[in-house]
Amino acid sequence: MAHGTHDYEDDPRNADILIYVAGELLRRPDAKVSVFDSGFILGDGVWEGLRLHNGKIAFKDQHLTRLYEGAKALDMEIGLTPGEMEAAILETIAANSMTSGVHIRLMVTRGLKATPYQDPRITIGEPTIVIIPEYKSPLPETATKGMRLFTVHVRRGYPDVQDPKLNSHSKLNCITACIQAAKAGADEALMLDPHGFVATCNSTHFFIVRNGEVWTSSGDFCLPGITRGNVIQLCRENNIPVFEKNFSLSEVYGASEACVTGTFAGVVPASEIDGRIIGDGQLGEVTRRIQSLYKDLLERECA
Repeated sequence: MAHGTHDYEDDPRNADILIYVAGELLRRPDAKVSVFDSGFILGDGVWEGLRLHNGKIAFKDQHLTRLYEGAKALDMEIGLTPGEMEAAILETIAANSMTSGVHIRLMVTRGLKATPYQDPRITIGEPTIVIIPEYKSPLPETATKGMRLFTVHVRRGYPDVQDPKLNSHSKLNCITACIQAAKAGADEALMLDPHGFVATCNSTHFFIVRNGEVWTSSGDFCLPGITRGNVIQLCRENNIPVFEKNFSLSEVYGASEACVTGTFAGVVPASEIDGRIIGDGQLGEVTRRIQSLYKDLLERECA
């Protein structure tokens, strides 16, 4: 059975969580939005995935900056200042008595439509803000057992088609990529850019190691990942050569190590890509070191 970076064990406490919906805290069965909501009708909105660790939201400022920049790019008023948004998240966490091991999905849509139609000018309601906190941690084996990736035909597109730097609710291209990878028996999709170079995965960012150097994509065709950026900075601070550059699948197949990064699971090794075993198929030393550096960073961030 395929596994991925978002695998987790069910926690019975999640059945009783309170969810923030448009200013109200509602029980899970009662947390609903209208069928006329822009997010439901059109995927018109932005979102962030956050981690609560040791009572603190990890890399909170970076996540909120990306959220508000995305909303501004979509000409969408969120309705709360960043400080008020943080207060709403903290209110939701406190209402659930949560302190650690929590994943938070923060979603903002344009709001209610007068009728099902795409024009933002027929929006009649305030933006819809939803905050879902769940007790959810990656499986322990995720950090050591390598993921299997499959290169799909679905590309990361040009920004004048659908800008891949927007963390919008419209994720159909990533979903299509994920489906193709799953049908191929892989855990996640590896996606190329319009020029055929490696871009990113459908829900994580991709790195390889060649001759002791860490490579990741140019970043031109992928979301500005928070964990991705932190890993690049950690490499620079710890004398690990790191490069944002174009590279091909041939260079991926010849890599000694590969890994993916994301908010939920941090740094996760990738052992197989398109049926090729990467290196010896085990957790590599460079990836292991980056995992350790990232764990230390997380602890400092949430001290």
